[in-house]
Amino acid sequence: MDLQKINKDNLYDVIIVGGGPAGLTAALYLARAKYRVLLLEKEQFGGQITITNEVVNYPGIEKTSGKALTDTMRRQAESFGAECLICEAKGFEATGEIKTVHTDQGDFYCFGVLIATGAHPRTVGFKGEEEHKGRGVAYCATCDGEFFTDKEVFVIGGGFAAAEESVFLTKFAKHITIFIRKDDFSCAASVADKAKNHEKITVVPNTVVEEVSGESGLNYIRYKNTKTGEISEYRAENADFFGVFVFAGYSPDTELVKDIIELNEHGYIITDSEQKTNVDGIYAAGDVCIKPLRQIVTATGDGALAATELEKYVAEMQQKTGLYPEQPKAKVVEKQNVREENISHNSNEAFSSEIKQQLLDVFSKFERNLVLKLYLDNRTVSNELESLIENISTLTDKITVTIAEKNTTSGVAPCVRVFLEDGSDTGIAFHGVPSGHEFTTFVISLYNASGPGQQPDEQTIQEIKKIKNSVDMKILVTLSCTMCPDLVIACQRIATLNPNIRAEVYDIQHFDELRKKYNVMSVPCLVINDDKVSFGKNNINQVLELIKQI
Repeated sequence: MDLQKINKDNLYDVIIVGGGPAGLTAALYLARAKYRVLLLEKEQFGGQITITNEVVNYPGIEKTSGKALTDTMRRQAESFGAECLICEAKGFEATGEIKTVHTDQGDFYCFGVLIATGAHPRTVGFKGEEEHKGRGVAYCATCDGEFFTDKEVFVIGGGFAAAEESVFLTKFAKHITIFIRKDDFSCAASVADKAKNHEKITVVPNTVVEEVSGESGLNYIRYKNTKTGEISEYRAENADFFGVFVFAGYSPDTELVKDIIELNEHGYIITDSEQKTNVDGIYAAGDVCIKPLRQIVTATGDGALAATELEKYVAEMQQKTGLYPEQPKAKVVEKQNVREENISHNSNEAFSSEIKQQLLDVFSKFERNLVLKLYLDNRTVSNELESLIENISTLTDKITVTIAEKNTTSGVAPCVRVFLEDGSDTGIAFHGVPSGHEFTTFVISLYNASGPGQQPDEQTIQEIKKIKNSVDMKILVTLSCTMCPDLVIACQRIATLNPNIRAEVYDIQHFDELRKKYNVMSVPCLVINDDKVSFGKNNINQVLELIKQI
């Protein structure tokens, strides 16, 4: 690489891929040591721990939530000048002194890379698991627990997640049965005992699920005792249905680096005692690595160690190349007074000063003016939507708000549709109130509609533009779902690049008729042309493949 041709604005000492506890800790250490660091996160900062409501084993903090803890970590890192960006890494050029990280927002350059991409829930493989995903089989209690209110629920797993999430599910379920493959839970007794001693939970050890089935939901499950070989069955009565939640561990998110660095037979990254991979300048930390214990405290330890080793490596590369990225500047990062998922649209202070500044930064990049048209009914949620959109419009003259229809009974309201100033329909709409995890995706959709937006690679753009048939995508979400935003952003970006495509998001809490119509028991749910139904998060290329199949 010609070092003289590198854009210094995009040159960093270290780029961290993955915004969980490991990545956030590394960003804090590096920025505090005066190295320029960029932290890339494709979904939401905090990682898997953000869905944990109660954290009681992090030293020095008696009790908190995963979201609150990692929000604090991010503020700490940013206060020392770390740059945090919602952005998806697409690939690497890992040879030489300067590494290139290809992303959906362009190329960035650095001396060192830290992979902290974490892991995703693992499937088990029992008969019917794949077929009934989203229609009875689920993997996230926070996202999908409410769908099984007053129903029987079966949980598969014997680790920390199975025990903790089972207790959480008692808020909704009538009764919970936990199937453990081994004799007992493998997690700490303090966590396991809460499940064992809960009046609504029954624990069944030495048991594996063999099959689930049903038509309008799950109503049959078969399971086997691994010691005695005894087969048992359960059938729901009176056309009722039940849920099966799978908490059987995680698989590492290493698809991005599988052809670049060395992995073990299970796909985890192999590192030495200093978190270094087999490639110079590339380190790894957190749940993506081989380790006997996957907890927040071990992830932060990995991140701290990797950062201190990267400091030494970067110092050598600076001296060798003569390139010195601009040092980060410490800044005051105000603590959020209003957490993103709990923004109140009925108060005079709709946004905290931090969120307000982030919105202003995004709006300043708009290339075209937008018109947000509201379709309202007489429900309270319509008043909340109107208030939110009006508050957003006060922050910029690039957004105009009009009320297209009020007190409608069409089943569409409440809804906000996004148009260009000339009246062109961008194909983007949100039905409900885009708050919680969908607040950020809504702002990104406006940025994508106005331009320049988040840019996919050129090949993907051309594939999107080739689509000639009309495509109507409904994305059914809940505001608490951590997996929904990825799918929403992908679908809406596709819609902004092709006038034949629509992407309309529905907060399913306010549109029960859609839940019943498509038999939705898990989110996110993507419905294409009222026919093809898909569950789970998908990136832009995966959504394109689904569109091509219709």
